[in-house]
Amino acid sequence: MAPKLPPHHPVEQSTSAVAGGNAAAHPEPPRGILRWLLTTNHKEIGSLYLIFSLIMFFIGGIFALVVRAELFQPGMSLIRPEFFNQMTTMHGLIMVFAAVMPAFTGLANWMIPLQIGAPDMALPRLNNFSFWLLPVAFILLLSTLLMPGGGPNFGWTFYAPLSTTYAPPSTTFFILSLHIAGISSILGAINIVATILNMRAPGMRMMDMPLFVWTWLITAFLLIAVMPVLAGVITMMLMDINFGTHFFNAAGGGDPVLFQHLFWFFGHPEVYIMILPAFGIVSAIIPTFARKPLFGYASMVYATASIAILSFLVWAHHMFVVGLPLAAELFFMYTTML
Repeated sequence: MAPKLPPHHPVEQSTSAVAGGNAAAHPEPPRGILRWLLTTNHKEIGSLYLIFSLIMFFIGGIFALVVRAELFQPGMSLIRPEFFNQMTTMHGLIMVFAAVMPAFTGLANWMIPLQIGAPDMALPRLNNFSFWLLPVAFILLLSTLLMPGGGPNFGWTFYAPLSTTYAPPSTTFFILSLHIAGISSILGAINIVATILNMRAPGMRMMDMPLFVWTWLITAFLLIAVMPVLAGVITMMLMDINFGTHFFNAAGGGDPVLFQHLFWFFGHPEVYIMILPAFGIVSAIIPTFARKPLFGYASMVYATASIAILSFLVWAHHMFVVGLPLAAELFFMYTTML
């Protein structure tokens, strides 16, 4: 047992001074609701994402139940056609942007620092901000259902001119909501890239990382590349609705097909944003429970990167009925087969 030093001993004085200085530099952490509002802990933020995602899954699921109940028998039975369209649209938007993406982001927040040996994410306060943008965005989106004319009623792909010329007045709020959600995605992706590139444990090379980390690194690059395209196309919608431009209005010299090109240039990589983390999860779980290392690790990394690159080249396969030139249709058909 170490001998107790007298209070005037120089070592005892220095340790008490350090303790006092630390107490001043690190005030009592917030408790209760403030602790969750202000947290910068990657595990707590990951849990917040997962809880938010679960709540939104239930809300999106309720909207799907309304749609299914209406489709239960032929003819009109429960709800007005306009409300049916609002339910299909809100179901799609919520499942994509509020349920699936935050669920995987929550797992990324939880697992990436643990799997690369980092103490936390690279930018913890940005991490907090990224999360809290999401409830704001989706409370705003849900509030459109209570506005005059109802919520968005033009499908989750919000094709112009349905979403511009013929849309309800609440469409401007829908655009703001998607902008806020997009900012959240971009900031979260920047954080993930910064964490993986800068905070791996000493000696861990890129090709030593678990495959879940690789799939999220690639997903984060996809997010950074395509979310600004979505922001651009919804800003063009905003201008068409409120400021008299004609980007997508054929009567004013615009082109509705331009909307589809821009939307699917976002929308096709988006489907890989939603599936690549799942591939990473499968590639972590199966080797763990099979008690064998993953077969062909390097080829899996290259394959995942190839999927991401190809996802940028195939967007117009969503548009084969809009009258593309034959050469373009052939190009998109061959790249899709690749």
